[in-house]
Amino acid sequence: MQRFATVIRLKPEKEEEYRRLHAAAWPGVLAALKRAHIGNYSIFLRDGLLFSYLEYGGDNYAEDTAAIAEDPDTRAWWALTDPCQQPLDSAAEGEWWAPAEEVFHLD
Repeated sequence: MQRFATVIRLKPEKEEEYRRLHAAAWPGVLAALKRAHIGNYSIFLRDGLLFSYLEYGGDNYAEDTAAIAEDPDTRAWWALTDPCQQPLDSAAEGEWWAPAEEVFHLD
């Protein structure tokens, strides 16, 4: 099992909308994540920063996440959620959610 964490900024004026969307996440989006071997997925909010954590149980993360990006439900979902977000200043060129480095883990 691989663990991934990422960070992005939430636009303050979009917090209510973002919360509302995630309170009723679309079944098709959730199914695409599961098909891509993603589980134990959480998004946390603190001081305007969104922190996501997920566990990946597949064999090819790049291929599986590319399949998510091609999913029509997910693309429609992102059209609603992306305007709520703003990449961190430290994000690489073209990077949306910036990866966070794991510095400690306890099983």
